[in-house]
Amino acid sequence: MDRQEFINAKRIVVKFGTNVIRSDDGSVSLPRVFSFIEDIARLVKSGKEVIIVTSGAVGLGKKRLGIEDTAGTALKQACAAIGQSKLMSIYESGFDSYGLVAAQLLLTEDDFSVRSRYLSLRTTLNKLLKLGTVPVINQNDTVATIEIAPIYEDMQVAFSDNDKLSALVASELDADMLIILSDVDGLYSGNPKTNPDAQIIPCVERVTREILDLGTDASEGGRGGMRTKLEAAKMVTRFGGKVLITNGKIPYIIRKIFDGKDLGTMFLPRQQELSDKKRWIGFATNIIGKLVVNRGAKNALIEKETSLLPIGVLEVVNDFRKGDVVSILDEEHTEFARGIINYDSDACKKVLGCHSGDIMTCLGYKNYDALITRDNITIL
Repeated sequence: MDRQEFINAKRIVVKFGTNVIRSDDGSVSLPRVFSFIEDIARLVKSGKEVIIVTSGAVGLGKKRLGIEDTAGTALKQACAAIGQSKLMSIYESGFDSYGLVAAQLLLTEDDFSVRSRYLSLRTTLNKLLKLGTVPVINQNDTVATIEIAPIYEDMQVAFSDNDKLSALVASELDADMLIILSDVDGLYSGNPKTNPDAQIIPCVERVTREILDLGTDASEGGRGGMRTKLEAAKMVTRFGGKVLITNGKIPYIIRKIFDGKDLGTMFLPRQQELSDKKRWIGFATNIIGKLVVNRGAKNALIEKETSLLPIGVLEVVNDFRKGDVVSILDEEHTEFARGIINYDSDACKKVLGCHSGDIMTCLGYKNYDALITRDNITIL
């Protein structure tokens, strides 16, 4: 795929990292942010739809309070509350100068994992785009504590950083392209800080385990890092979207991208037909419950797209309720699928390894022959 074909996109999600939004002294880099706004305004006026996912609220709050450290949840949340209003005022005034309306959305994990809220969010975002506005999205750090609360230590959360959030927005809204702007030029063949021979990888056809292993930790001031960006790229490309990771500190970077300049790393789309519901099951939910299945059940789920029967289950992990999305693991405890469970965890333990015909005898009732029906399973 050449660069011109790659940038041909109608609906675009642009993610700004913390270190792109702010200057070296921690304050907002107004010239850079306003250049982003100018370039996005040009895209919108050319007929494209653009959604912004922005970081930076906590950092701006720290700067406004004159503090260096945000140790402790309450202080971090206070900084987010102070910084978010500052951040949004910049977007509002910037887009207003181009005759565009910015719309703020602050999201938590439950806005995706609770399906009714997710559907409402999807409807609202589509309406905002139809109205010609520019939605500006950030994680609601003021109230989002799921990533640090001890009760959730064993939970796989829908997202815990804005890289994953931007991927969820792009995937669930059928965006054509996700642009992740960071403080690095793209994906390197090695760590450029320690390997002087490391080179930019211009194009990635598929995000494999080897590609994921090239990811590094977050830079100072951020929460993501290259690893989370690669995981975001893997999600979006699986559903047919394109992803570009590049350096947001390059002057007028967004304009240069859509002028066809050879910048950053392109991640090519894969053709994967999944319904909206199966996308939600696979990637937009918080998960605590797990089922460990035998090799035969794994093969049947993947190769024959069957339902998950109790006879193929070896172990039930954690407590869950009927209707929850649970993780499906193989005998090595590697997750390979997710699905909506038809029975609670106590019932699943009672029918462990049983034939479907024995469910009534074991439980005294029978809702389904399968623990998870095939229409409610997403293979990862």
